Amino acid sequence: MKGILPPTEVEGWVNAHPRWKFADGKIRKKYVFQSFRSAIVFVNRVATISDELEHHPEIRVNYNEVLLRLWSHDAGGVTDRDLALAERIDFATSAR
Repeated sequence: MKGILPPTEVEGWVNAHPRWKFADGKIRKKYVFQSFRSAIVFVNRVATISDELEHHPEIRVNYNEVLLRLWSHDAGGVTDRDLALAERIDFATSAR
């Protein structure tokens, strides 16, 4: 792993990826679904992708809302792995 990305690079990535935000050294995105069940189906898709990439986000579920926060604990901030995971989640879930 190369280490954390400069904030300007992360901000540039966020600007190109709607609804992702960058704050406190993490990228985050909130997804809203029609139901609790739909939110959990989404979380299960995220879990599968995360296991494939061997990189796992923080996931918070509140009824029909899911908040993902990504950063690399071992590096202490956002790395290429986090951006790759975010892109893969958006692509695989069509939740752009």
